[in-house]
Amino acid sequence: MASARAQPRYLVIGEILRPHGLRGELRTRVLSDNPERISQLKTVYLGDSPEAANLDRRALVGLRFNKEYALLQVAGCGDRNEAELLRGKLVMISVEQAAPLEADQYYLFQLLGLKVIAGDVEIGTVKEVLQTGANDVYIVESETFGEVLIPAHEETILNIDFDAESITMQLPDGLLPRSPASQAGDNAT
Repeated sequence: MASARAQPRYLVIGEILRPHGLRGELRTRVLSDNPERISQLKTVYLGDSPEAANLDRRALVGLRFNKEYALLQVAGCGDRNEAELLRGKLVMISVEQAAPLEADQYYLFQLLGLKVIAGDVEIGTVKEVLQTGANDVYIVESETFGEVLIPAHEETILNIDFDAESITMQLPDGLLPRSPASQAGDNAT
């Protein structure tokens, strides 16, 4: 059975903050859990969004790290003026360039569109994943409960089944708002 969930073609690995120096280097905020892998790349894509129709494909000709930032040198960017034109662009790779994962690992985009099930109740589907630092938070769109924010950590995630396109979770007591149907029943008494 083919999945109806859309998979991105590009993954964001950085954001260009500003030019660095006079030779066209790009001070870049790294948005990857694996920054050392960037040095293995031969090409990157620049643009405003991974969904943009015409991304700018550039050869990666230089990379060095300065504190927590990457200083990228891309083909066609040889001075500060050319680098200034790239300020604010996202740095992306094609999905095919992404690092292979271990059996129990996944990319966050793979969670989008999965059904969230708690007990025997289908809560809704994952619309977005927020990375808070402490733990991820799944934003789940639910016909019954509206938008639900669910903390994602080892106590709440019981199983992720990509074949069944579902996440089985154990939700903390009181996390779900009461459904309109149960509130109507309370008002009848």
